[in-house]
Amino acid sequence: MENLLRKIKECKICEEHIEPNPVILANRKSKIIIVGQAPGTKVHKSGIPWDDASGKQLRKWLDVTDEQFYNTNNFGIIPMGFCYPGKGKSGDLPPRKECAPKWHQPLLEEMSNVKLVILIGMYAQNYYLKEQAKRTLTETVNNYEEYLPSYFVLPHPSPRNRFWLTKNQWFEKDVLPILKTTVKKLL
Repeated sequence: MENLLRKIKECKICEEHIEPNPVILANRKSKIIIVGQAPGTKVHKSGIPWDDASGKQLRKWLDVTDEQFYNTNNFGIIPMGFCYPGKGKSGDLPPRKECAPKWHQPLLEEMSNVKLVILIGMYAQNYYLKEQAKRTLTETVNNYEEYLPSYFVLPHPSPRNRFWLTKNQWFEKDVLPILKTTVKKLL
């Protein structure tokens, strides 16, 4: 596993498009895998996954401390794109498409202790759920029970998603308590 993580951190598969700085945190014993989109600018600089406002919100949703979250025996953090993809017209660009097909399967094969994979956002949900993903993120998250016990689907915890959270109050009322209970049982 250490050799694989080293290879990922040294990866330069997309260097002609972006500045590589792969961000990953995992070990063979990780119980819960978090599959997000890609690091933002702050995480790209720090090299610490979810070390931003989105991460703070995610830890609230999971009801875990920083120590629990960054303990790789608890959580493995594997983004769809390991490096910051760059700036787009309205926010960051989508995760690079090279990362997940190259690295996810070898990582998961090394991680035999995984009890749950949390899929954050449409990129992760479409990649892992394939045709089982619904037409929209809202539909997928609203039908989260269909994917349990293997997957738990979430919207992105970005502060930019305030509108979605306001419009879909059922998420905080109905889904987050189940997420917190599920995570607590696994930890």
